Amino acid sequence: MNGGGMNGGGMTGATEQLNQGSIGMGQAVLKSATSGAKIVALPGAKAEVVTLPGVATKRLADRLGPWLRTALVNLVPPLITVALILLVWQLAAHGPQSALPTPTRIWAEARDLITEPFFWNGSQDIGLGWRILVSLQRVAIGFSLAAVVGVLLGALVGQSVWAMRGLDPVFQVLRTVPPLAWLPLSLAAFRDSQPSAIFVIFITAIWPVIINTAVGIRNIPQDYRNVAQVLRLNQIEFFFKIMVPSAAPYIFTGLRIGVGLSWLAIVAAEMLTGGVGIGFFIWDAWNSSRLSDIIVALVYIGVVGFILDRLVAFVGTIVTRGTLTN
Repeated sequence: MNGGGMNGGGMTGATEQLNQGSIGMGQAVLKSATSGAKIVALPGAKAEVVTLPGVATKRLADRLGPWLRTALVNLVPPLITVALILLVWQLAAHGPQSALPTPTRIWAEARDLITEPFFWNGSQDIGLGWRILVSLQRVAIGFSLAAVVGVLLGALVGQSVWAMRGLDPVFQVLRTVPPLAWLPLSLAAFRDSQPSAIFVIFITAIWPVIINTAVGIRNIPQDYRNVAQVLRLNQIEFFFKIMVPSAAPYIFTGLRIGVGLSWLAIVAAEMLTGGVGIGFFIWDAWNSSRLSDIIVALVYIGVVGFILDRLVAFVGTIVTRGTLTN
């Protein structure tokens, strides 16, 4: 290898080292301090790449750069908004005549609920994390039943003109009934708070699922129906291969609305039925004049409701291949 042939052309200031030990094995390695890695291969030799630590760090930064920018764009505005709200809240509730506690007072009085959500000191003296899990268990049962029944009834109403004429007016009347209005009837029917709360969740979440599913079924293109007739699909095959995939964006829109209503309904129902759920905790804290505990519980409820909505939206995006409207 000619030393004069290696000078110039971007190699100025570079430190070059030829690994003589690898020449005997038919390999040649050339290290460059400025470009990070250079390869020089002798005729018939195998080249080996040597990357300096600085270059590896630069490549890692290039890969993480877009992700960090996206995270900053999505996180910084909400954090600034929350900080401003807390500041205004602190200033507005700082006076002695204020009935609401300040954020600093909430932290002092309810610190254990914030930092230790899963403590367990007895059947009723438990953390908010355990109470949230109990409420989520009820929501999962009631919402799952509402999703299955709602999709089936929505498909029936959307597919059959006679079913739409007979059931749609009834659905439109029943969906306007407030969730808690169903609670006395459910308690009289089931004689237990657990199934009564689940029924309230079910009857609250089913209406948006039915309505959105029916709208999605009605909007199936006629070409899809013609293809189903050509292929001679029966009703079950038509339901799973044509109706559900075509109406999936509408179905998951109804499911997102339904899961939000379910979470609202369980909190209200637990205030009256008791137990260890998050709703009963708020009612018990009100009776004990623990306003700081109530505010902390409201934050927990809001965060969990946000997570539930995003979870259903994420599943819908996967099922609909990104066609679900956020």
